[in-house]
Amino acid sequence: MGDSSKTAIIIGAGPAGLTAAYELLDKTDIKPVIYEESNYVGGISKTINYKGNRIDIGGHRFFSKSGRVMDWWRNILPLQGAPARDDMVVGRQVPLATESMKRNIGSDESKSFPAPDPEKTDQVMLNRSRLSRIFFLRKFFDYPVSLNYNTFANLGLKRTSKIGLSYTKSLFNQITPEKSLEDFFINRFGVELYHTFFKDYTEKVWGVACSEITADWGAQRIKGLSITKAISYAIKKSFTKDSALSQKKVETSLIGQFMYPKLGPGQLWEEVARIITENGGKIYTNHQVTGLLGEGECISGVQVVNKSTGETLEEKGEYFFSTMPVRDLVNAFKFDVPENVQNVANDLMYRDFITVGLLLDELKIKNETKTSTVNNIVPDNWIYIQERDVKLGRLQIFNNWSPYMVQDSEHVWIGLEYFCNEGDDLWNMSEQDFSDFAIAELAKIDIIDPKKVQDSVVIKVKKTYPAYFGSYHQFHLIREFTDSFENLFLIGRNGMHRYNNMDHSMLTAMAAVDNIIKGTTSKDNLWQINAEDDYHEEN
Repeated sequence: MGDSSKTAIIIGAGPAGLTAAYELLDKTDIKPVIYEESNYVGGISKTINYKGNRIDIGGHRFFSKSGRVMDWWRNILPLQGAPARDDMVVGRQVPLATESMKRNIGSDESKSFPAPDPEKTDQVMLNRSRLSRIFFLRKFFDYPVSLNYNTFANLGLKRTSKIGLSYTKSLFNQITPEKSLEDFFINRFGVELYHTFFKDYTEKVWGVACSEITADWGAQRIKGLSITKAISYAIKKSFTKDSALSQKKVETSLIGQFMYPKLGPGQLWEEVARIITENGGKIYTNHQVTGLLGEGECISGVQVVNKSTGETLEEKGEYFFSTMPVRDLVNAFKFDVPENVQNVANDLMYRDFITVGLLLDELKIKNETKTSTVNNIVPDNWIYIQERDVKLGRLQIFNNWSPYMVQDSEHVWIGLEYFCNEGDDLWNMSEQDFSDFAIAELAKIDIIDPKKVQDSVVIKVKKTYPAYFGSYHQFHLIREFTDSFENLFLIGRNGMHRYNNMDHSMLTAMAAVDNIIKGTTSKDNLWQINAEDDYHEEN
């Protein structure tokens, strides 16, 4: 337990940084000070408000197999106790809470109150149904791919037979060791299914061949999912229904429902930021950490530039949490860094992201499912675009994430997601040119009629995806170096150069604060998060 004179400096106000600050205020006397380079909080979990229509950058399902994380979220925004607007319109039955529990920061006691009505308050978490599908050959396929009549009919007998034979072959001819992401996919799905549904999309995301990406990416994002597990889950689902939000026995890629803040993920993180500042924590936006100062085996302070004034500050602290990109962190050290560590850091690679918000009168694709929706739009949260003749990667339909994300329910509000590298042809397009390009691509695959577009906006995000190629195979050298500083904790997605989900990022922050409280100097437990298949089975 720290004393009131101790300060923790946190670099970045994304989910990991804000979670660390909240946990410090809740469980210790250490005062958190956050420096955030941008002018907003939430990191890539922010929500952009464009003329009353809200954009979720990348899509964030509030789901975790960690009970600690699920309870944490519900303590910030309680689960709905009455139907949401679209639930009422279509007569949809969703699990509702009867009461909510709230524990104030630093308190040991929780108080109960009636579960909120999303039509009467914004401070509420919705319970949403998940549907994501693949768009390929101008048709819809289940995601993850199911071996059902629809899949067989869409693929045709010849292609389906080849998929079945190659999958059977893979069962008896596993590639060992798994050196690449290509090996990972083939071992679980067979060569033919890999080429049909995984290869092209994955290479859209990363911009390099699957054979050049380490198998660690699959272990992080897909874990134990395979055709066998997908079939097993489909059979169980036919006979049982798991109505619990935790869905602990379900592979993450197969979950059927999730929580979602009424006004998007940024709403929750803005609320967390408010709680932090009201309880003595400090958050400075538009402040960029440019240097780390050290004494022996500890970090002693940081150099910070106030981007509004250009003034350089030097701040001291006892604990340091970093969510900044690892490449930038290593280059910020103001003392000698081993040459091999510097080289690995400089060769770490990232994938950048562009999303285009389009406001439409309607979609050209029709809802042919049994799921009722407002104005009968397709019910998907995400649509994975597997078509090889467009660069578009994914399509979000914000109406289906939360009806309150759209200012006018008569409109369809969608997000087109593109993966690129900063400085490439896509990144360098003007906003108008990119909007025109994205609209033309969506029209090309018959999803929209360009005449139905009412408005558009383009948003670019740097370093969205830490890459599992480049010098990543030598990342252990960086980890050994940074872990040698007892009071430095690397947390979050970019902070650890790991493709973590939001809950994994939060768990790294929670584990770091737990270590401070316990006096644990080893960082091993932080690096184990999202690295073991059964890690999240424990609360």
